[in-house]
Amino acid sequence: GVGSMLVAMAVAAGAKVLCSVGNEEKARLAQSWGARTVIHRKDDIPARITEFTGGKGLDVWVETQREPDFMTMVPAMAPRGRMVLIAGRAAQPVFPVGPFYVKGLTLTGFAMFNASPQEQAACAADISSWLASGKIKPVIAKRFSLDQAAEAHRFLEASTLGMAGQVVGKVVVNLA
Repeated sequence: GVGSMLVAMAVAAGAKVLCSVGNEEKARLAQSWGARTVIHRKDDIPARITEFTGGKGLDVWVETQREPDFMTMVPAMAPRGRMVLIAGRAAQPVFPVGPFYVKGLTLTGFAMFNASPQEQAACAADISSWLASGKIKPVIAKRFSLDQAAEAHRFLEASTLGMAGQVVGKVVVNLA
């Protein structure tokens, strides 16, 4: 659910987006959200990034998976690029310190609950504007009625904690 909105918001903000996916269905969806280039996790990711950036490297990398692959991504970054982690609370990946600091890269963890009220208000204003203008459209993965709230939680847990990876978009629980 995070990836779909991340792609749409990046496109709305004017970014040229490359994203990685696990299957053809998700590749088609990512392109429908505005991703310019979609690579499969089984592809030669460094080669595809080099092709996408003309050899410059990525300016920004946002990781939504639990286990970031710094050994692949640090070399794929442009000098002074920014890496943003938004998943993987328990992750402890290998980190290539030397190549990271020589490029002058920045690594930031992001969790919306850490943002100040002013930062959250600015984000909400952008999102509201993009929604109103149609620049972004929420992707609904599955709908549940209020009496199915426990089932909705099980569905999300199976996809995230269970690593089934079947949720594309948001899960909605209707009050009616």
